[in-house]
Amino acid sequence: MTAYKLGRLHRTYDPRVPHMSALLAGQTPAPPPAEIDYTKGMPDNLGMMLNNTLGDCTCAAFYHALQVWSFNTTSTIETEPNKDVEQLYVLGCGYNPKAGGEGPGGNEQHLLTYLLKTGAPMGNSETPKKIAAFVEVDPRNVDDVKRAIVDCGVAYIGFNVPQYIVPAPPAVPPEVWDVQNSNDAIVGGHAVVLAGYDNSGAHLISWGSFYTMTWAFFAKYVDEVYAIADSTWFTAKKMTPGGLTLAQLEEQMKALKAN
Repeated sequence: MTAYKLGRLHRTYDPRVPHMSALLAGQTPAPPPAEIDYTKGMPDNLGMMLNNTLGDCTCAAFYHALQVWSFNTTSTIETEPNKDVEQLYVLGCGYNPKAGGEGPGGNEQHLLTYLLKTGAPMGNSETPKKIAAFVEVDPRNVDDVKRAIVDCGVAYIGFNVPQYIVPAPPAVPPEVWDVQNSNDAIVGGHAVVLAGYDNSGAHLISWGSFYTMTWAFFAKYVDEVYAIADSTWFTAKKMTPGGLTLAQLEEQMKALKAN
């Protein structure tokens, strides 16, 4: 019997995090494509990343992003062991394994800043995996959200979770998350990555599986979105948030890296 845990804490506002709308001010970017799906061809089960026992969704979502990036640049999925996911939860969110329970959960901006400055544990590698940059995207600007997915492989998001998305076992979450008027009390926050979209909604990875949230669901419940610049993705795809160069993005990160 599988449990489905959450763990995203309420969002915060750090003025040092650059915003996509400011970076693109005065520009008229091309419309995003009608659809894209970076999960096509990936296996059905990508692993729970301990999000069945821990409130580590902010960390699990990052390791799912690594799977999308690696699959789309090398055709081989890079899946890190659970011990690395737990270690990131310890280092990036303050989880204490000795205390038991689901742990404290995680704040998305705090974890992304940790990944920028320090990086995530990576199996047998002594070198943590850092992100090159991250940029906040206005959830109300759906075209910018789509551009983030197209340019970065994923959009890293946070949303408020209605009860019907996480039914009590043995029931399982619905494959399509849409707005409904019953059993919709908010039961917590969740972090996932969007790795595709079409007219029906955004395609996401959560609890190791694929789901779709309709654009109506997205509009009602999502309150934070980030475009992440990954150096491996950039090397292979030559794409970054907003089309900025890595040097320009690194310049935007100086304030976050300063302390």
